[in-house]
Amino acid sequence: MIQSQNEKALNGFFLAALLLFSIFCVVPYMLVLAGSLTYEGELIKSGLRLIPTTWSTDAYKLLFSDFGRVITGYRNTVFVTIVGTAISLFVNSMLAYTLSKRCCKYRNALSFYCYFTMLFSGGIVPWYIVCVRYLGLRNSIWALILPYVANAWYMFLLRNYFKSLPEEISESATIDGANELRIFFTIILPLSLPSLASVGLFVALTYWNDWWLGIMLTEEARLMPLQLLLRSIVSNLQFMTGENASRILGATTRLPSESIKYAATIITIGPIMLLYPFIQKYFVKGLMVGAIKG
Repeated sequence: MIQSQNEKALNGFFLAALLLFSIFCVVPYMLVLAGSLTYEGELIKSGLRLIPTTWSTDAYKLLFSDFGRVITGYRNTVFVTIVGTAISLFVNSMLAYTLSKRCCKYRNALSFYCYFTMLFSGGIVPWYIVCVRYLGLRNSIWALILPYVANAWYMFLLRNYFKSLPEEISESATIDGANELRIFFTIILPLSLPSLASVGLFVALTYWNDWWLGIMLTEEARLMPLQLLLRSIVSNLQFMTGENASRILGATTRLPSESIKYAATIITIGPIMLLYPFIQKYFVKGLMVGAIKG
C-alpha cells in the first residue's frame, strides 16, 4: 500500500514536471505570436507581452501586400520540401542498405569515403563551380533540391538501423528467390519506418528552412523559396517604404519593422509544425535505434 502511494506520488511529480516543461515550450511561441500582433510603438517601448495592450495586424498586411509572391514562395518551398525529402530518403536509404550488408566487398572503404565528407569540404568556390558549371544547377528548381540530397550523417543513421534488423529475414527472402532490390523495397523499408520517419523529419526541416541555395544558385523571382523571400522582406523592407507603406497602412501608421520579424516567423513555422504529430510515434524509437545500434 505504501509502495503504491509512493508510485502515485512519483508519477504525479513527473506529470507536473512534464506539464511545466510543456508550458515553457509553448510560451515562446505564444510570445512570438503576440509580438506579431502588437502595435509597433508598444513593441519598441515595452517589448514582448503575452497579451498586448494595443493590437495591430500591420505586419501581416505588409507581408501579404504582394500576395502573389508569397504564394509563389510557399509553392516553391512545399515542392522542394516534399520532392527533396522523398529523393533524399531514397538515395540515402539505398546507400545505407548497401553499406549495411556484410557481403559488400568495399563497404568499409565506401563508409570512410562518406565519413570523410563530414570532416572536410572543398569550400564554397569549388562547390559553386561544380554545381553551376558541371551540374548545370543554375536558375532551376532542382538547384534547390539536389545539393542536399546525399547526406553522410543521415546515411549512417539509416545504416545503423538496417544493421540492427535480423539478417535471417533477408536470408529467408533470398532462399525464396527474392533479389536484393525486392528485399529492400518489400521487406527492409516497411520494417524501417521509425528510422525513415526520423531522418525524413530532419531532411524536411533542412529543405523547409533553407534560403542559402536560393541565394547562391537562383536569380529569378519565380524560383525564390519562402524563407529567402521573407528574409529579403525583413532585411531590406524595400516594398514597405515610401508610397507602398502609406497606401497599405495609411500615412500616419508607423512602419512595423520589428513586429514583421515575428509575423514572418509565424508564417514560416506554421506548416512545418503540422508535420511532427504525424511522425511523433516513430521519432524517438527510430532516432534511438539508429543512433546506438551497430
